[in-house]
Amino acid sequence: MARSGFALAAALVVASLPASAPAADGCLDPFAAACSPAVAANGQRPLAITIESDLDVGSLGLTGRRDGTAAIDPQTGAKRTVNMIDLGGMTFQGKVTITGQPLKPVRIELPQTVTLRSPSGAQAELTNFRTDLPPLAMLNANGSLEFSFGATITSKNAQGGDFRGRIPIRVEYY
Repeated sequence: MARSGFALAAALVVASLPASAPAADGCLDPFAAACSPAVAANGQRPLAITIESDLDVGSLGLTGRRDGTAAIDPQTGAKRTVNMIDLGGMTFQGKVTITGQPLKPVRIELPQTVTLRSPSGAQAELTNFRTDLPPLAMLNANGSLEFSFGATITSKNAQGGDFRGRIPIRVEYY
């Protein structure tokens, strides 16, 4: 049996509206205690993305010489494998918090494919991104929305490694 270890960390990728203007009180530091929330030129608070938990598939091994896949469920974090076995390690679905203008609908886009690379040059692919978002995602009365996402990792050329990559997440007001 060929063994291949996979590990995946989603990196913080921030997408927001065009650059925010200073708040009405002239404060340039939106994190300062005396500042009011930043307001964009269109009068809305800019959107911000915070990664609460990285997507991690744990350690996997190929069951033969063919490529394999592992899918992470966005709601439960459960792992389903094909041509791979679970070698342990923690598995996490990605968790994200979006903040912005209260009670506004938002459009959230995840990529079709992300290529992951190991330090040795091996590659794997993330595809089939899924979320637990409702059909119309909306920020709550406090201006936040939390969601989880999962994906399918596929080995390439039956090569293993410690795979890493960035998952671009695009968010905009709807």
